[in-house]
Order: sequence, then structure tokens, then C-alpha cells
Amino acid sequence: MPNTKVVIGLLLLVAGAQATHYTLEFNADGVKATVHTDTRELTVERKGVVVQRILLGRDISPVGNYEEIANGFRLTNEDGEATDFSKTMDTNDFSLLTVARATRSRSQVIDCVRMIGSNWYGGPQQKYQYWPIQKLRFDEYSFLTKEADNCAVADRYWLNSLGSFIYVEDEAPLFIDQNYGEPGYMCLEVKKSLPYDIYDSTYSFIYQVGVASDSKKVHMEAVKQILGKPSGHPAEAMVKYPIWSTWARYKRDIDQTVVLQFADEIIRNGWPNSQYELDDDWEVCYGSLTFNTKKFPNIRQTITDIRAKGFPRITLWIHPFINKGCEPWYSEAKRNGYLVANHSGSTDTQWWNSVQNQASYVDFSKPEVAAWFSARLQAILDESGIDSFKFDAGETSWTPPDPVLNGPRSKHPSVIVDTYVRTVAKFGDLVEVRSAHRTQDLPIFVRMIDKDSEWNWNNGLPTLVTTLLQMNMVGYPLVLPDMVGGNGYNDHPPNKEMFIRWLQANVFMPSIQFSYVPWNYDAETIQISKKMTDLHEKYTPQIMERFKLAVSDGYPVNPPIWWISPDDTIAQKIYDQFLLGDDIIAAPVLQENVRSRDIYLPQGTWTDGNSGTVYTGPRWIRNYNVPLSMLPYFVRKN
Repeated sequence: MPNTKVVIGLLLLVAGAQATHYTLEFNADGVKATVHTDTRELTVERKGVVVQRILLGRDISPVGNYEEIANGFRLTNEDGEATDFSKTMDTNDFSLLTVARATRSRSQVIDCVRMIGSNWYGGPQQKYQYWPIQKLRFDEYSFLTKEADNCAVADRYWLNSLGSFIYVEDEAPLFIDQNYGEPGYMCLEVKKSLPYDIYDSTYSFIYQVGVASDSKKVHMEAVKQILGKPSGHPAEAMVKYPIWSTWARYKRDIDQTVVLQFADEIIRNGWPNSQYELDDDWEVCYGSLTFNTKKFPNIRQTITDIRAKGFPRITLWIHPFINKGCEPWYSEAKRNGYLVANHSGSTDTQWWNSVQNQASYVDFSKPEVAAWFSARLQAILDESGIDSFKFDAGETSWTPPDPVLNGPRSKHPSVIVDTYVRTVAKFGDLVEVRSAHRTQDLPIFVRMIDKDSEWNWNNGLPTLVTTLLQMNMVGYPLVLPDMVGGNGYNDHPPNKEMFIRWLQANVFMPSIQFSYVPWNYDAETIQISKKMTDLHEKYTPQIMERFKLAVSDGYPVNPPIWWISPDDTIAQKIYDQFLLGDDIIAAPVLQENVRSRDIYLPQGTWTDGNSGTVYTGPRWIRNYNVPLSMLPYFVRKN
């Protein structure tokens, strides 16, 4: 069989016994995959080092049948169910194993990936966004975008520090159990169960295991072969200058007077050329996509006035819902079949601006509905003179339970996310969305879901950095951080220290969003804030250079610091520092009342951006002094 080498290892228990392991060898250095049928374990190794251990479900039988197939082999158990192990790619630098599991007559199949012995990255966006991710816990967790746990980005990709990844294809109705039942394991459980489509008894469970010489190289192969890369990037002005949103400061209490006054304050305090974002609540009713003339008597004049004050870019908050009672828009959409319905025909659902069963989700999986919604958005632009939009929500959990959607059932319910985001991505280079699933190719900002104004791991400031890393390492390099200081929910706005430290953490991220304002604190806060936005503006060329590399080659914009030296076991565990490209390390303070911190520099020669001191890594800088006005950062020489 050409280009395939299958070695059957025979460990005979008695004369004539079945082989207890089967090995598939690759061309890359010592890469081989071995199925041990006696222990039901799949091991993948490179140069004698095991980089993946996967406990295969009980349907892998030690007395099953073996046969060779194209580029691999098939094991069939006593029930006649087959599992294929095959080489998808086999080069000198990269090996890709595909495992296609039997599912046709089984209620569930469970394979468990061993996480002990390496550090892991990727997985779903989470409220408690630990980094590395092996500390996370999941209990029968449906692997879909959802409101719960801030899981707005959910791509089935995990990367480990040994130079290997796991990717589960979309068609699998996947649940994960991590550190439950099997501590130290992440179990991939596939079964026909809600919230997936349950009306077709067939389903597939296919996953891929990639191997290369280190985690950086194997990740770049994942981007090239599986995840994809953006086809373009947001406007440079959206990077260079801050975005000012009405949301956190005013919530829904906005009108013409408020938004004009806010614009005046921004310009008066020294931030021209910024982007102005008009957030919730501007509509007649939710879903009308029509301006409330009591709040905004002449929206075109209001937008003209804001622009004249020094805001060349103005965007508007949009959501994908229509509330009951929002007439005549709700009845029109309902009558025309434009709303997501469940299998009983009900379109009732709920979001944060409705009560239970008093809203509906627009069905973007129908092309005619996507076109209808797009035409309504274009009408807003034509009427108001606004430039583009901030698109909120989109996760699968906002649809009615058990939805009926267009497209292959194997893609339900995630198809609603894909179609929503792809519909709205067409509105130019100022677009931002917050939900994502297999949309790495889009040339738009993906915004972190709302952060809380907290210092802790419960969606607080530390997770600003770890969410940035998580999104980059599942293939979304165009990350828009949430607003400086968080959203101030529960009447808990950020204090001065939190505001400043949050802003500093944003400096080397792709963009800075404000809503709470520096002048609400004191003159020192204004001075520090201006210094930080100036520093961000200074390094905009480096951000844009990395954007271009993301488009051309799929590179992350803000990788973790192990990216410099993938085998550095200390760097692999650093969660409170990050890179801009390959040459700038940001080390913000993320804890309250802290005026010094330890900083780790990986391999290379690094110049302190504040003092000019030169350091050679790898090394720790202990007790680095960090007054409130300072952001530690380091630039690699040459």
C-alpha cells in the first residue's frame, strides 16, 4: 500500500491470539500512533516521547477484527462497529492522524484525552478563564456557544505543550467532561441529545490529532489545515484611536442630549479622532431597528453634530432579537416565518432585554431572512449617516430550545451563529461581533464578552489577559477587548486603581474601548490615561503589522509568551503576561494594591520599555517596581 506503513505488534497471550496493539508510522521524526486493544489506549508519540494518550471507549474490543484501509487500518468490534485510524497528512514536518469512531447503533461514544503531563491551551471561552486550561472543570458540557459561562467562542480545538493538538469535527454532538469522573482527563462524549438535533439517528464522531516538533509549529499547521485565517482586518483607525461606548457609563439612559454631552466631554479632555459607539437603548422597541424619535428627534442631525465635534467614525449597537409587542415588526416577522421556531412551532425565547418567552431570535439560517435583516440595517445607515455596527449576542442558547434551522442537521444548532455572524460581517471594516464558531476567516473584530469590574478570576481583570490568549490560540487573532474597567454591573463601577490597571493591560492589545471615563476620577487619572493611549498609538504600526501577518499566514496577534520558546516550561504557565507579535512583552499589574511584580522573560535579549535596561532571557526579574502610573513592557532587540 503506497505511502503507508502499518506495523502490527504481536504480543501473544496464547498461541493464535489476536494482536494487542497496532501501530501506524509516519514519515516525520519517529511519529507513530499505536492502538493498544488490551488497554483500549491510543498513544501518539514523537521520537519516543508520548504526546497524546487517549482512552478509547469500551466499544474498542481486544478481540475485534483488524483490516488495512487506505492510509491506515480499521478495527471492528464484536457488534460490527468499526473505528478507522488513518493518516490524513504525512510530511517531514507535520503528521495528522484522523480517528473516525463508530456511531451508527450506539447511544454514545466516549474517548478521554489525558491532560496530565503537559500544559493545555484553547478550548471554549469561559467566565473563569484559567490559563493553562487543564485546571478547568466541565460536567457533561455541551460544546456550543452559549450565554452561560461567557462561552461566546466555542471551537473544538485544544493544543498541548508537547507539540500536539486535538480537533473534533463539527458534526459530532459533543459534550465534554473535564476533571469530572476521570481527574486529569478531558472526556469527549458524543451522543444524540439536546441541545443538539435529536431527530436524525445518525451522527459522526471524527477527530484529528496533529503532531509537529513543538507547539508553535503544530499550531500553525492547525491554522493552515483546519482553523483558517482572516481574509482581512479591521480599519487601522479603529486600532489607533480609542472607541467610546455609551454602555457602561449610561446603560440604557441615553438620548440626544446625553450622547452630545458625552461627545463634548471626550473632545474637551483631549481625545480627538476617536470612534463613537451608540449603544442600548435607541430603538422604538427591541427589534424595530427604528430610532425612537422621543429620544432622538432628528437622528441624522445628531450624528452630523457628533461627527463635527471630532468623531470621524460612529457605530451603532445591534442585536438579533424582536420582542413581543414590538409592532408591527414582530407580527410581520412572525407571519413571514422569519423567526427561529422549535419543533412545536413556537418562536418564544428570552434575552436580557425581555422576560421569559417574550422575544424571538431572527432566523439567519434562511438566506431570505438574512437578506431582509441586512436591508433593514442598510436603511439605518442611509437614514442616520452612521458608519457601521456593533453586533451583540448570537450564541446558540438564545434560540428556543430544540430549534428548527436550515442547513444540515449535523450543524444544528451552531449554524445560527455562523449565519448570523457571516450576515453582519459584510458591513465594513468597523464591524465587531462577540460570538464565533468556525468563523476565523472573517475580517472583523471578535469582542470579548462583557467583563465584570472585579479583581478576581470570576470574569474580572485577570481574565482580560487569559481570554485574549484563549481567543488567539483557537484562531481568532483580531480580538477586541471589553471596555476599560469592565461593565460595572450590580452598581459596582471600577475605582481609580482598577480603571488605570485595566487600561494599562489594554495598551498592547489590538484596540482600547472606553465607557467609564478618566475625568470621573481626577487629574492624575487623566494624565496616566493619556499617556497609555499615546503609548498604544505609538505601537499601532506593530499591531497593524501583526494584523497583516494574521491575514497572510494566520499568525496570532497576541500569543502567550511561550510562543518565543515553546519548550520553556516556565513560560508555558505564565498567565499574566502576553506578547504583541514576537517582539514585545506586556506585563501589566492585574492585582489590587500591588506596586511590584515578578516578570518572566523568555529566551532573547530584551530592553525595558520604561528604563532602557537590557536583560537576557530566560530569566526572572523579581520584585520589579510598578507604581500606579507604570505599565511594564519589554522590546526584543534585533
